[in-house]
Amino acid sequence: MNTYNPVSDPDVTSENHVDAIETVIASLDQYDNALVNHSDQGYIWKFKYGSVDVFVQLTGLTDDDTFTVWSPVLQLPAQDEARLMRKLLEMNWSATFEACFGIFNNQVVALSTRSVADLAPGEISRTITVVATIADENDEVLQQEFPAVAT
Repeated sequence: MNTYNPVSDPDVTSENHVDAIETVIASLDQYDNALVNHSDQGYIWKFKYGSVDVFVQLTGLTDDDTFTVWSPVLQLPAQDEARLMRKLLEMNWSATFEACFGIFNNQVVALSTRSVADLAPGEISRTITVVATIADENDEVLQQEFPAVAT
């Protein structure tokens, strides 16, 4: 697992979150084609890690804003969804660290989200790395075991 090693700085402020995110993405983006969009709703980045797309969203720089990382791993509907849901819940308990599996836009995603309050560069690095790694390690296995159902 590649990780970003931030310089310890007790005076890290929220303005540094964007720089920390971009540094982590630069270290993980294997294809050097990360995209970023900055608007009134915050920032969103997309990059490729192994066989998955990873999204990072920062809704703003205040303590009330959120930092979210997600990566789609399986398209829904899928075969044997009851067994799939049980498997995902079991994996959430034992195999996802601070991340979890969820459903977003008819896709199973690996994700982690938290408020920006007290967000440290090391947490940014670990969160992006954990979500990207869990998604990349599980997407092909889940797609093979639970193929998408044609709609």
